[in-house]
Amino acid sequence: MIIRIVKLSFHAEHISAFKTIFEESKQKILAQKGCHRVEMLQDVNEKNIFFTYSWWDSEDDLNKYRQSELFEGVWNKTKILFNDKPEAWSTEKINEAQ
Repeated sequence: MIIRIVKLSFHAEHISAFKTIFEESKQKILAQKGCHRVEMLQDVNEKNIFFTYSWWDSEDDLNKYRQSELFEGVWNKTKILFNDKPEAWSTEKINEAQ
C-alpha cells in the first residue's frame, strides 16, 4: 500500500476555495482504481498549510490517477491558489500501531 502525502500552502484568501475543490473532488478520487482513502489535514498553527493523504494499492494506481483528466482538472484549479511550491512524498507503512 502506498500513502501519498502532499503539503500545500495557500494564500489566506484562497483557503475556502481549496476546501471546496477538495470536497467536490474527494469522492471522484476515491472512485479511482486502487484508491482506498483520501484525507485533508490543516496545520494547527499555520492555517494556510494543508496536507492531503491518499491511500493507494500500488504506485502504478497512483500514477494512473496522476495522469488522468480528473487529476489534471483538480490540479489546474488548485495550483493557482498556492503561495509556495507544493511538496509530495510517496510512502509505505513499515509497521502497524500497537
